[in-house]
Amino acid sequence: MYTMLLTGIIISLNIMNVNAQKPQSQEKQIHIVIHTEYGDIKAVLYNETPLHRDNMEKIIKQGWYNNSPFHRVIQAFMIQGGRNADGRDDPGYTVPAEFKSAYFHKKGALAAARMPDQVNPKKSSSGSQFYIVQGKKYTEDQLTNLEQRTGKTFSLEQRKAYSTVGGTPFLDGDYTVFGEVYEGMEAVDKIAAVAKDNNDHPLKSVKMTIEILK
Repeated sequence: MYTMLLTGIIISLNIMNVNAQKPQSQEKQIHIVIHTEYGDIKAVLYNETPLHRDNMEKIIKQGWYNNSPFHRVIQAFMIQGGRNADGRDDPGYTVPAEFKSAYFHKKGALAAARMPDQVNPKKSSSGSQFYIVQGKKYTEDQLTNLEQRTGKTFSLEQRKAYSTVGGTPFLDGDYTVFGEVYEGMEAVDKIAAVAKDNNDHPLKSVKMTIEILK
């Protein structure tokens, strides 16, 4: 089962300007829109993670995400999807990890889910499973305590983002972040808040369809 490790805009343009991550290359960017009954979610795929970018573009064009469900939702953490409408969890392959220190799990981060370390020591990503970070805000003391517990080190940029916008810092360096939402986070918040069962599965199916924006 694809999971994230648990210890356990619309985002306004001003917020995005303050907390946006590193500028990307001059290569043309790929933008996507995730259509849901709760609203559209628009995101950009990073050119600096080309394997994940190209794979996402490929399977979107193949129609993999047509009527695909968000099958795992946890408020103040993330929403996860990526199964095919016919029930397949993934296309049968993985994508090599592309960890970039400039890209981390701030609110709105688009990242790849994967199988756990025990069976996946290289931390390769699922060929289709992804999640969007909702997360929560952290104090400086909480971030320092997290560094001490996990051995991670958060940059000034990460600390600023996690203390002002929020996110899931404990996932950094373990899952590939390959894009970010720039419009429609209110839809993410609504999906994260839907009624669910004890396994974090929505009681009413939350379907999506993803398109490449022209």
